[in-house]
Amino acid sequence: MTGAPAVPEGRIVLVRHGKTEWSESGQHTGTTDIPLTPQGEADAATLPARLTGYDFGLVLSSPMQRARRTAEIAGYSPEIDDHLVEWDYGVYEGRTTQEIREDLGYEWTVFEHGVAPGATPGETVEEVAARASRVMLRAAPVLATRDVLLFGHGHALRILAAVFLREQPRFAARILLDAGSVSVLEHEREQPAIRLWNSLP
Repeated sequence: MTGAPAVPEGRIVLVRHGKTEWSESGQHTGTTDIPLTPQGEADAATLPARLTGYDFGLVLSSPMQRARRTAEIAGYSPEIDDHLVEWDYGVYEGRTTQEIREDLGYEWTVFEHGVAPGATPGETVEEVAARASRVMLRAAPVLATRDVLLFGHGHALRILAAVFLREQPRFAARILLDAGSVSVLEHEREQPAIRLWNSLP
């Protein structure tokens, strides 16, 4: 026996895509493929300076154009990973929390009450967490010695962070993530930990 496995040396850097019209208005943006706003592109242009000092052995992006364009402006050509797409909000796609609450008549939240099928089937929070786990499995060999960069979306990246921290997926409701933000996850000895969270330009 050689003892406990080595603690991963690499860090996971999460970049939420830049602002879109719907991120500004608070509309749930899952499967709708909308572009960055000019401000979103300007915020993405600050990323090269904010991502210095890392040794990325793997760079992945959601297939949605808002994530891919953020990566492009930042100077990266990521591999596309479909598991990084945003939560499928089903019937709530394109709607604000306030609109949904007015229709339902109670204080709905996506983490507590979930979604219903619409033009798309929708997903449970556990299904989003399962996708995040697949991303983590892909990243694990690289993290042994190098860093991993992920371009994605607000809710999906929050849930990925919860998975990394070994918390329940709904823990993600407590950690906010703004458009254009950078966050860093790493191991402190054997414990998964947050090094940096929701850092903005």
